[in-house]
Amino acid sequence: MTTKRTPVVFIHGLWLHSTSWRAWAERFRDAGYEPLMPEWPGVPATVLAARRQPEEQGGVGLAEIAEAHVRVIRELPSPPVLVGHSVGGFIAQRLLGEGLAAAAVAICPGQIKGVKAVGPAQAKSTFPFLRNPANTKRAVSLNQDRFRYAFANAVSRKESEDLFAAWTIPSPARPLFQLALGNLTPNSAARVATENQSRGPLLLLSGKLDHTVPDVLTRATFKRYGKSRATTEYRCFDNRGHSLIVDHGWPDIADASLTWLADAGFPRA
Repeated sequence: MTTKRTPVVFIHGLWLHSTSWRAWAERFRDAGYEPLMPEWPGVPATVLAARRQPEEQGGVGLAEIAEAHVRVIRELPSPPVLVGHSVGGFIAQRLLGEGLAAAAVAICPGQIKGVKAVGPAQAKSTFPFLRNPANTKRAVSLNQDRFRYAFANAVSRKESEDLFAAWTIPSPARPLFQLALGNLTPNSAARVATENQSRGPLLLLSGKLDHTVPDVLTRATFKRYGKSRATTEYRCFDNRGHSLIVDHGWPDIADASLTWLADAGFPRA
């Protein structure tokens, strides 16, 4: 008898292409999952094409990104596990809170409404884009130096350059504004149903050296779930930055996710 595989939907964040999850997808497939790597609205199927057509993403926000993934989920035979990084980690929490997933792993997740912690490193990573309101309608890009600071500060310069060349693409700036201003905006798109008692289990992962989503933000996010009886767990990886899902240490993060999911009752081959 053939056992149906549990779907796992990988959700990337700003400035990375969906294909950056390829190694994770194979790891999860080997562990008994059926992986999917859907793209954000307006993003072409390859890194090169996305770099050539940045205008297609201009103005895309959290609601549009979430809805694109909802459409994927509704086509699946069973509720999936969600694995998201950065803005993708925010989307994973939002969809889990709406009861659309069986479980979620949110890695260095974007700041949800209600989280007020902030640090100078985070401000330095995002201010170059937030200082210009016109960017809400544009796709913006990181250069080598900004990628090094925001993503790859915990790896060698050579690895940072290689990761930049392999995976970075322009991304819409609107999600940055929505997350940064979530606490000031009524009915904010950054809202997550943290008090949902019946949602599936959630794992929050962070990197101690992350400049873009500092560990203090992930810890503050974890505290926001304190009123829910649903399973929520947190883990921090020392000596890791925001590039932790694509740099040389990605297997550690993937395996920790798989182990946690196995403990929560999901498949592991």
